[in-house]
Amino acid sequence: MTESPVRVGVLSLHTSKESKAICNAIEALGHEPEWIRRENAAVSVDGGAVTIEPDVDVVANRMLLSNVEQPAEGLGLAHTFGRARPILNDPSAVLTAMHKFASAVALAEAGVRVPDALLALSNDRLNRDRDRFGEEGVYKTAIGTHGGGTWKVDLTEPVNPMVGNRQAFLQQLIDRDDARHHDTRVYVVGDEIVGAMNRYAPEGDWRTNVALGGDVEDAADSLDDEAREMALAATETIGLDYAGVDLVEGYDGWYVLEVNPTAGFKGLFAATGRSPAPHIARLAIERAGGSVDDDRVAKLASTLDDSTPACMPPERRINDGETPIIGYIEDVHVAGTQGSTQAYAKSDTGATRSSIDTKLAARIGAGPIKSMTRVKSGSMKSGKARPVVDLVVGIGGEQHTVTASVEDRSHMEYPLLLGRDILQHYRVDVGRRADEGAAGERDEEEEEGTEE
Repeated sequence: MTESPVRVGVLSLHTSKESKAICNAIEALGHEPEWIRRENAAVSVDGGAVTIEPDVDVVANRMLLSNVEQPAEGLGLAHTFGRARPILNDPSAVLTAMHKFASAVALAEAGVRVPDALLALSNDRLNRDRDRFGEEGVYKTAIGTHGGGTWKVDLTEPVNPMVGNRQAFLQQLIDRDDARHHDTRVYVVGDEIVGAMNRYAPEGDWRTNVALGGDVEDAADSLDDEAREMALAATETIGLDYAGVDLVEGYDGWYVLEVNPTAGFKGLFAATGRSPAPHIARLAIERAGGSVDDDRVAKLASTLDDSTPACMPPERRINDGETPIIGYIEDVHVAGTQGSTQAYAKSDTGATRSSIDTKLAARIGAGPIKSMTRVKSGSMKSGKARPVVDLVVGIGGEQHTVTASVEDRSHMEYPLLLGRDILQHYRVDVGRRADEGAAGERDEEEEEGTEE
């Protein structure tokens, strides 16, 4: 290669296998990756001149925004880099994609088939028309990821337009009774489909996300022309350069469920033996005027190199004071599909998973039950089986969607227990109590690492 290498920045503040794989693919294609992270990112305006650090020719936007508490900050950062350099997955398109209802509206306006849906800001308006979806429907928060914030609900009962501080909406349930519930993810890069897989829901659940334990199989040979054209049209309509397009087939054809700008690679590679990373790397390199060998891209796509890339900057070694503090007893806001309330919660760093009292779970409509998990205490080696439900917990203005176990906590002082699924985001001050010295409760049971 006689041309100068293209410097490709991968904008991703989180550590993921996908970001690693893209960086490694850029290097393997003979160009120079830069992982843009908190440790090395800076933008300067000096005398009207704009400079960015690290200095790159093009940016591949991999900002994960759908499960962070303040996505506007990440969008603003991506917009900043996008103003200074060409950027793949423009932040404006990512905003449309990450808001599921905005995405559905854009697709419907372009003639791409999506399930019927209803978003309403008032309780009365949402429930007035909920019967149009039948007795059972899909209830979603407008922003969510990994299957979090998505429920299949009984629509003979009312639902709320909000889950915590998140806007929610109703959607038609598309299903075929003659087949095991599944959907199809099609991975699009540029104007090319680089892989497709069928995703099957795990036992006891109906959601097909690989992050939730769904099974996968290669769908490249079975994907018909309608599905292919729909996936390409959906990606183009939203304005993304690469995306995982989720489709479901009803009796009358295919529907687009979501267009994911940061779709994972793990499930697709497991099903197809193909990685999107070299294709994304090639697109970025070519966007900046560089070139790559197509045969080399095809060869690299047969592996998923997600080892730590040489361009990963050193991690910060000191506490920068950004981690918020949580008390031993906290006053939290807890929300389900049918209501929300304030309640005291105990912080327990020994518990893997948060848990909620049975009566409180019923009052706010936490559920439906996703699966069963087995928990144990020191005196019980075998443990007890408990149902697990999605739960939204608000602490100091921050929202966390977790899968919480449901148990009878009537004999305990506090109806909620905060486990490491939430506490990982905080430092715990054991001397701070929101209940001003209420009597302590007995020791809690600790979850095993396995689920049934």
